[in-house]
Amino acid sequence: MLLEALGVDLENHHFRKTPERVANAWIEELCSGLGEKKFSITTFPVSVDYEPSMVVLQHIPVRSVCSHHLLPFVGEATVAYIPDERLCGVSKLSRIVDYFSRRPQVQEELTSDIANFLCEQLSPQGAGVIVKATHMCMAMRGVSHDGVMTTSSLKGSFLSEATVRAEFMALANTLSLNKL
Repeated sequence: MLLEALGVDLENHHFRKTPERVANAWIEELCSGLGEKKFSITTFPVSVDYEPSMVVLQHIPVRSVCSHHLLPFVGEATVAYIPDERLCGVSKLSRIVDYFSRRPQVQEELTSDIANFLCEQLSPQGAGVIVKATHMCMAMRGVSHDGVMTTSSLKGSFLSEATVRAEFMALANTLSLNKL
């Protein structure tokens, strides 16, 4: 219907299977998080002699779709927590971001959803999430400017303790390995 509304010649060989390809891309990739059931992450007990310290995973790819204009926003997330009684595998932090990214939404809610899920699954002393993304709805329409939107969600000690928050913010602003 969109192609018809745009006046595209649907008989042109480039467009013949476009509706099917677009539907598959939206269902199987762009919004695959909508079809997935909520999951539980595998956790491990913290050993008795472990002194809890911050666990941080940076530069996690974020690929999502703005719910206002159905245009992509892409960027990176930094996810951190301070364990209390449970740890999770580092790949699970990336899995959480991917799970919540693959659906239409606003970045502010994506950031909050990731932090809330981490807290639900691990009951950490605190958690922090920062998402930095560029939005095609801003770059390709309206003002037509590039820009990076940054959102954060802080829970527990990340919110209540200035030193924890400062450590997280310092770590979150380090360069990626391929930029060092």
